[in-house]
Amino acid sequence: MRRKLAAGNWKMNGSSEALAELSELAGHHPAPSVDILICPPAPLIHRAAQAISGSSVAIGGQDCHAQSAGAHTGDVSAAMLKDAGATAVIVGHSERRVGHDERNEDVRAKARAAIENGLIAIICLGESLAQREAANTLDIIGGQLSGSVPDLVTGENLVIAYEPIWAIGTGKVPTLAQIGEVHDFIRARLERRFGAGVGRSVRLLYGGSVKPDNASEIFAVPNVDGALVGGASLKAADFSPIISALEAA
Repeated sequence: MRRKLAAGNWKMNGSSEALAELSELAGHHPAPSVDILICPPAPLIHRAAQAISGSSVAIGGQDCHAQSAGAHTGDVSAAMLKDAGATAVIVGHSERRVGHDERNEDVRAKARAAIENGLIAIICLGESLAQREAANTLDIIGGQLSGSVPDLVTGENLVIAYEPIWAIGTGKVPTLAQIGEVHDFIRARLERRFGAGVGRSVRLLYGGSVKPDNASEIFAVPNVDGALVGGASLKAADFSPIISALEAA
């Protein structure tokens, strides 16, 4: 059985005061039946990990460099994230792929670094609106999947997040059939590449305008093992109902 995962990506939001939201969230879910992960900005990771140490909430990073150290001003290595208290890291988010010109091979190298340093790599995949309208979604997802996922993966160190670019923060959500089609496709590709054991154990998350009022129907879609949530994860009052919906799925 794949243990479901509710992951929150704070992006470039949050301050020391926001750490109180983590304690509130942990208080709402002291013994959850799903995994809970919050990925705050890098300056908050160490304090966040300390603030909720021993609770049901884990802390992750939003990106990492492929190298372990060196002359990379402004970058953070996977080893540094681990040392700060992170247990996972997001790589390949569309805001990195588009805004920072990250290619599949860049994402693959970051994911490899994360895994080699004991972190769970959450690899994001997603198509643009133009690609969706041109009926190229599965080709795009297939290319990102094969190019971004390294070889040394297991169900314990890899999570795949499908986030259609056109649905992130827009309020637009694919139909349940569209979500199901992509998640089934990803599952089949993973099984074909890594075998049934690994392929069936990797958790697949959906991300893109997930909110308390649509979470239950999304989580009912086969092969949706949780969500990668943006804005709705900033406040415990918004994220907690999504976690509860995942527990009930």
